[in-house]
Amino acid sequence: MNNKIGKIIGLFCFILIILSSCSTSKTHKKVVYKRVPKTTTKPVQPVKKPEIPVVKTETEKPNTGVFKVTLPEVNREFRAAWVATVANINWPSKRNLTTEQQKEEAIKLLDMLEDNNFNAVIFQARPSADALYKSSLEPWSYFLTGEQGKSPYPYYDPLQFWVEEAHKRGIELHVWLNPYRAHHSSGGAVTSESMVKRSPENVVRLKNGMYWFDPADKKTQNHVSNVVHDIVSRYDIDGIHFDDYFYPYASYNGGADFPDNSTWNIYVKNGGKLSRADWRRENVNTIIERIYKEIKKEKPYVKFGISPFGIWKPGYPAGITGSSQYDELYADAKLWLNKGWVDYFSPQLYWPINSTGQSFPKLLEWWKSENTHNRHLWPGLNTVEVKVSDRTTEITNQVKMAGEILQNNVGVVHWSIAGLTKNPTMLSYLKEGPYKQKALIPNMNWIKADRLAKPSLYINNKTTDVVMNWNDNKTSNNVSKWVLYTRYNNDWETNILDSSKTSQTISKQKNGKKLNAVALKAVDRLGNESDYTAEQIN
Repeated sequence: MNNKIGKIIGLFCFILIILSSCSTSKTHKKVVYKRVPKTTTKPVQPVKKPEIPVVKTETEKPNTGVFKVTLPEVNREFRAAWVATVANINWPSKRNLTTEQQKEEAIKLLDMLEDNNFNAVIFQARPSADALYKSSLEPWSYFLTGEQGKSPYPYYDPLQFWVEEAHKRGIELHVWLNPYRAHHSSGGAVTSESMVKRSPENVVRLKNGMYWFDPADKKTQNHVSNVVHDIVSRYDIDGIHFDDYFYPYASYNGGADFPDNSTWNIYVKNGGKLSRADWRRENVNTIIERIYKEIKKEKPYVKFGISPFGIWKPGYPAGITGSSQYDELYADAKLWLNKGWVDYFSPQLYWPINSTGQSFPKLLEWWKSENTHNRHLWPGLNTVEVKVSDRTTEITNQVKMAGEILQNNVGVVHWSIAGLTKNPTMLSYLKEGPYKQKALIPNMNWIKADRLAKPSLYINNKTTDVVMNWNDNKTSNNVSKWVLYTRYNNDWETNILDSSKTSQTISKQKNGKKLNAVALKAVDRLGNESDYTAEQIN
């Protein structure tokens, strides 16, 4: 009996164990959803592949930026020459030259400037409402092909050519244009292509055969603005330059008053209160201020320069005699300088140092006193025909005197390039004297510009020389020049290089001295320098 009861109890326990096992198995298979706090899950970091080291020669290494030196100031001076195209004064020498002959003449002029350490050329691309470039606003120049409206054949764009060739030589190109002359008396017949025919309502004829835009007419002002904007926007130029022709000299109209009765009567009818002379000056003031602001809006680094007649008024300064641009040309050039509407100012001081009525140093000192905004003051010199017995010595002395008077940010402009090409002695005097070393153009610190990154420099230190390679940290569009510094023993030397240059081989021995350091700076189009990168050479 007891044995049977024990078996029954054992069987019962076995059944309970089986049922419990089944129940537990079903519970584990049941999906239970719970509300859990939200957590931020870190992304899975990709496994980095081991970097493959760049293999370089043992002697080549990038600059670390820790080598400090004290570099000398780089030489700065504006050295420019005017190239006149009106009446074929300078280029092209004739109106019937082939395209290839025109190019050859241009290259010869630019080579001469480069070889003699000039750094700018002021090229007349619009002598009289015409164009030595492709323009939709005005006709091809008569002085280029002998026929107004006719393009060069084989075709090329002269201005584009001049810009490219100048820049290849490290020379700035400033486009010189006359704002108001509509037709020159040596410019051939007035044809249907001429602006005289295309815009007769705002053009007047002078008694010497020239035609002039009326500066008071809004159509004239807008047209000048459009021409300048067209050039600045389409060409990689460094400057826009106006000369001394505003209202014309009285002799151009036989001494008679400028024929602007139409616009003057409209001004008076509309309640104008200025005198006629002040009204004319205000017309010119308006276009000068407008052009300056419009250039800066389009391309801030493009400089605006004016070369007015050298005398503002007789008696300024005391003892000065001669014509008055203020009263005859209605050009208040002093005001433009006082207002800072220019980046550089080149009064045409075409008289000798020892002149009594038009003293070169007295006039330059006076203009300097009026330069209240500290713009660049680079006088124009009469290199072609200053009235002295020894022109070469006179011009060389004027270059030196300008530097002494101005002291900082010096420079001059030579009228014209013919005074250099036709006088080899003049060139040699300049190159052996004030132009002995190359120079950067003085910077325009009143124009805002992003600072250039310092260049990366790589050195390959060989047995007898050092090979330098560099880059500009992707700022090539803003780099105008490089300044390369080399130190032999304790003496630094500087070398100004074009922006296209990215390497240089330097000898480790020079004149018995040993190379022990090199450095490099980048320079932008306004003349601003980057920080330097330097390397010690062992």
